[in-house]
Amino acid sequence: LMILNHKSHFSRTFCCRQCSGGGARLQAAAGMEAAELAGHVSAGVIAGTAVEATLYPIDTIKTRLQAARGGASVNWRNLYKGIGGNLAGVVPACAVFFAVYEPAKRMLLPLDDDKLMHSDRTITAHLTAAASAGLAASIVRVPTEVVKSRMQTGQFTSARGAVWHIASREGIAGGLFAGFGSFLLRDLPFDAIEFASYEQMKITWSSVSGSSGNEIKPHESAVIGAVAGMLTGAVTTPLDVVKTRLMTQGGMKGETRYYKGVMDCVTRTVAEEGWFALLKGISPRVTFIGLGGGVFFFVLEGAKKALGVDKRSTASNMNFRSGGSDDLKP
Repeated sequence: LMILNHKSHFSRTFCCRQCSGGGARLQAAAGMEAAELAGHVSAGVIAGTAVEATLYPIDTIKTRLQAARGGASVNWRNLYKGIGGNLAGVVPACAVFFAVYEPAKRMLLPLDDDKLMHSDRTITAHLTAAASAGLAASIVRVPTEVVKSRMQTGQFTSARGAVWHIASREGIAGGLFAGFGSFLLRDLPFDAIEFASYEQMKITWSSVSGSSGNEIKPHESAVIGAVAGMLTGAVTTPLDVVKTRLMTQGGMKGETRYYKGVMDCVTRTVAEEGWFALLKGISPRVTFIGLGGGVFFFVLEGAKKALGVDKRSTASNMNFRSGGSDDLKP
């Protein structure tokens, strides 16, 4: 009887430990304190705003280069045109992104910090969390990107006028969400690759340098963020060209759309201008995203420390991992 009772107790304990894995991760994500989540969101908004305000002119040049078909000339004036409306969209987009990214990342990452360097799940977790966050934020990003692109190419003089015209003349789906498919085709891989690259390089560098808690110095976050941004920007340039052309077609006169979709845009662009046209704007794009990645992650990590997010995250993780463990002891 003693043996049977011991086996029964061991079986219950083993099942509890096995079943606690998935539930534990859900509890970890759901258990993120409101103050901690608000800190992550605030840090993301600050970082996103800093990047847009600093590097907007480079993005304008890139957009105009990509939108120009054939040998059309490019306007180099009014490089900050449309920044007000863009910032109005960047703030909620960044807020939504980090409101999804941080809880998803916590839920998917291994609970044991010692396994972060030796588990394939870390890469999958970062890729999945970033792609999920990008999908959620696209509801705000796409209309913002459409209005910004139209203003950068000189089609409208104000964000309010652009939104009113596009929505009333071209519709919500066909106007404000024009190029939605190509946007997701570009931004979901972009978000996944950039954040996963940054997180993995951050973990690796902190391990090599002997930093505790995967912490890195501000200048290190800037360098790692710049490298991750440049690599991601170069790889996704063809997708960005297609996205830009689909979003900028149309105008004040409501002329017929030149491209019918992603594949039609790729086919026509290559047939009329050659394969090299899909790399239009790659130099300013890589420059913009490289600098943007450096500025973004530098400000992000700085904002997290200033807001005390890292301390709250560490305390929350320690409390969670220690909590409830006694109940599973035989």
